[in-house]
Amino acid sequence: MSRRRFLSLLPQLAVLTAAPAFVRNAAAQEGLSAKSITVGSSFAMTGPQSGFGNAIKLGSDAAIAQINAKGGVQGRLLQLQALDDGYVPQRSVDNVKKMIDDGNVFALMSCQGTPNNAAILPLIEASNLPYLAPLSGSTSLRKSSSRNVFHVRASYTEETHRLMEKLLSMGIHNLGIAYMDNQFGKEILADATSVLTAHDMKPAVQAALAIDGRNAQEVATQIMAAKPAAVLLGTSGASSVALIAALKKISPLLPIAGLSVALVGDDFKNVGAASAGLALTMVFPNPYSARTPVVRDYQSAMRAVGSKEFSSGSLESYINTLVLAEALERAGRDVTRAKLRTALQSLQKFDLGGFVVDYSGAAPFVGSHYVDLGVLGANGRFLG
Repeated sequence: MSRRRFLSLLPQLAVLTAAPAFVRNAAAQEGLSAKSITVGSSFAMTGPQSGFGNAIKLGSDAAIAQINAKGGVQGRLLQLQALDDGYVPQRSVDNVKKMIDDGNVFALMSCQGTPNNAAILPLIEASNLPYLAPLSGSTSLRKSSSRNVFHVRASYTEETHRLMEKLLSMGIHNLGIAYMDNQFGKEILADATSVLTAHDMKPAVQAALAIDGRNAQEVATQIMAAKPAAVLLGTSGASSVALIAALKKISPLLPIAGLSVALVGDDFKNVGAASAGLALTMVFPNPYSARTPVVRDYQSAMRAVGSKEFSSGSLESYINTLVLAEALERAGRDVTRAKLRTALQSLQKFDLGGFVVDYSGAAPFVGSHYVDLGVLGANGRFLG
């Protein structure tokens, strides 16, 4: 070969030489390698909602350890990249943007909070990143235009309606409502008020609680001044703990009811004996009842990673991780994000053992409409 001919081929040779590296980088950018699949998540490891955030981490870690002990998914180990957002929406945006820009996550799972998820949804749609199980039941997040988002839990609207109808059927009509002063709390207030309006009623009182619960005493005083027959909590995390303590100090026998996220993780421990008689909705089975097969599996997985503390929050993230693993398995060894979305849509009547996920139908994709009611004992566990 002449020197001139050789020099003329150098640009083409350079492209061919670089091609394998490009392919490897493209795979890495999807959080996918020959040995692992990396999934991203953003939730509160610090701040007033960290009780739920820590439960999320525990449940996901337990499920991943259980899955990987059996060989992973299609021969790849499942990994979680979790970033702390302190329940601050802008930090959630920064975290998800970083994961997308760094190109090291294949999908997203179990990000926490209504305002936080509302903030990151535009990034999800713009990047076409598959996103399973937002940790929010907000109806406003369940949009027919969201082709990349797959919800697992029932909606807050379903929870609120079930709880309100139960309270009304018990003859409790003079109802006070405490709601968190953010998008989440205001949506619960709107749902509860709509049920009352349908029965020609109004709230006896409605009071906004700060996200960190700093005005809990003032809110409790405002609510009790209206002498309600019961109080509905549209609150979550440490703020709920502070408000329950303040209400029970004024009226120890006051009936209090809340949604599934009112208390999560360490909140049950922190509220102490004041939890006795508290009614909560449940969108997953009782995490303490080993009669349900999926709960037995969950408890076994938690013990295997050294945790003997069970909670609705860690059970939820455990189940979410199992759903993702099943979809990844169905997507096959040559998985792509498009194949993962197709596999998620294919999950119909998928029974994990007492909890069924079904994505049949068009977007918004919602896997479960399971809503039950439970009452807590003084030990913070559901009775029965």
